[in-house]
Amino acid sequence: QELASLMGIAAKDLQTTLTTRLVKVRKESTTVPLTAEFAKDSADALAKQLYDRIFLWLVRNINKATTAGGDLGSYGHIGLLDIFGFESFPVNSFEQLCINFANEKLQAKFTKDVFVSVYAEYKDE
Repeated sequence: QELASLMGIAAKDLQTTLTTRLVKVRKESTTVPLTAEFAKDSADALAKQLYDRIFLWLVRNINKATTAGGDLGSYGHIGLLDIFGFESFPVNSFEQLCINFANEKLQAKFTKDVFVSVYAEYKDE
């Protein structure tokens, strides 16, 4: 109920979204209940999207607040880097989540850059 309230939607709508799927065949729609495993996957996917959007919103707003006149192109930006990599805590704080998320983004960028450079190298050969 608290999450639904924060999202500005009815708790019943959130519950339905996380525990069922809508199957459309031609012009007919049928609601099918999800198994417990698929419902958990659905909730996990929602949590990841929420964290992703909150993190990006937070970084954008910090960057905007720390630039003169709000011109992000002319001034610095914040960045997060945890040189120790992933750590396992009984309870992860929001700060750890931000660091882990930033690490994932950095790893994805590094992997993409490596593949692009290797592809360019193969193409040149």
